[in-house]
Amino acid sequence: MESFVPVYGTGPLLGIAAGAIALLLFLIIRFKMHAFVALVLVSVVTALAAGIPVDGVVPTLLDGFGGTLANVALLVGLGVMIGRMLEVTGGAAVLASALIKLFGEKRAPMALGVASLLFGFPIFFDVGLIVMLPIVFSVARRVGGSVLIYALPTAGAFAVMHAFVPPHPGPVTAAVEIGADMGLTLLVGVVLAIPTWYLASYLFGLWAGKRFEIPVPDDIMSNGDVTHENPPRLGTVLSILLLPMLLIFGNTGTATLAATGAVPADSFWVQALRLLGETPIALLITVLYAMVVLSQGRFTRQRVEEIVGGALGPVCGIILITGAGGMFGGVLRTSGIGDALAGSLESTGMPVIVAAFVIALALRVAQGSATVAITTAAGLIAPAVQATSGLSSIDLALIVIAIASGATALSHVNDSGFWLVGRFLGMDVKTTLRTWTVMETLIGFIGFGFAFALYLVL
Repeated sequence: MESFVPVYGTGPLLGIAAGAIALLLFLIIRFKMHAFVALVLVSVVTALAAGIPVDGVVPTLLDGFGGTLANVALLVGLGVMIGRMLEVTGGAAVLASALIKLFGEKRAPMALGVASLLFGFPIFFDVGLIVMLPIVFSVARRVGGSVLIYALPTAGAFAVMHAFVPPHPGPVTAAVEIGADMGLTLLVGVVLAIPTWYLASYLFGLWAGKRFEIPVPDDIMSNGDVTHENPPRLGTVLSILLLPMLLIFGNTGTATLAATGAVPADSFWVQALRLLGETPIALLITVLYAMVVLSQGRFTRQRVEEIVGGALGPVCGIILITGAGGMFGGVLRTSGIGDALAGSLESTGMPVIVAAFVIALALRVAQGSATVAITTAAGLIAPAVQATSGLSSIDLALIVIAIASGATALSHVNDSGFWLVGRFLGMDVKTTLRTWTVMETLIGFIGFGFAFALYLVL
């Protein structure tokens, strides 16, 4: 459906988008319709209302659904296997104990957030969250209180690193589109990500945890038992968490060296490192490694197979809902709603960094995907950036952060991350909107506030 030409103007398209989102919320919240069914139904209705030809509706739905699952299903499936092994063997509890000992029980959310910031540098949001969740749950069970106190600082750390810092695809693409220096973008992204996370995720997580008492889910990762007779060593647990990061770093490093001509791009070892560092391959290797080192002296091969196989059942619903969220976002993209929003905002004449933020925010609200919003907004704003004189290298890096901030805020029902976090933490739609959506919005607006302030003074 790439050749589809929107049949309505900006006004009707915006009205259709607003109506679709309102209908989806109404079906889920008022009629208690299952999120997967509601997302598929509203996607069909929206496609027809937007004028997509009848023979193109199903291909559009399948394209959005399949495209999302291609990115999510492998990562979630392999990641939850790692998480399940860490949980069942006591590895998560070992790391939780070490973090609590290092930071103190009162600062356990800080410990989890700092660890997630570190792991979030090379690892995508979905992967990092899935791997860290067993540790979050173990800490929550041990220390007590709402799981949000621990989960929101963790999820927020991965979210802000995924949006602000190369080598994640969004900021990398934005930097390339507008001509920002990649190294400087990375430095600025890290510098702004830390205070943004502290204010928008850590402090908000502490507040939200007191306001919303969400128990630790018992049906996704474990049975709540954190007592283990023969837990793995801390070094073993850390090696499992660090292995995918090192493999992904190998991919990023060799790709950078090959791009600069420092190493031959077609050499065998470069190609091998890049293959091993592809996220699904890195996770597959980590699953195999975890199955070996965590089962030694603990489980038979048959028991290991039962553990990793049993981890997949509970997340199938999450994967399907996530794919349906991608389907809804795909319909909104194909219908031309995102382009209509961006085009109307681009012509307002506002400062380039503000326009970058607003366009990315509008795209985020319209179609859900943060990476798509960043990429599209960067392409739309690039001509205006190039036409603006007097922009320094730091200014360009700050514009990248502004785009990333806009593409992070207002995560709602058409964002796969909304459903991923909500379902894993056992929250209904209302609570997810009042916690996850608010945190993502705070990350976006606080991050933009920092970027805009530096843009004005530097």
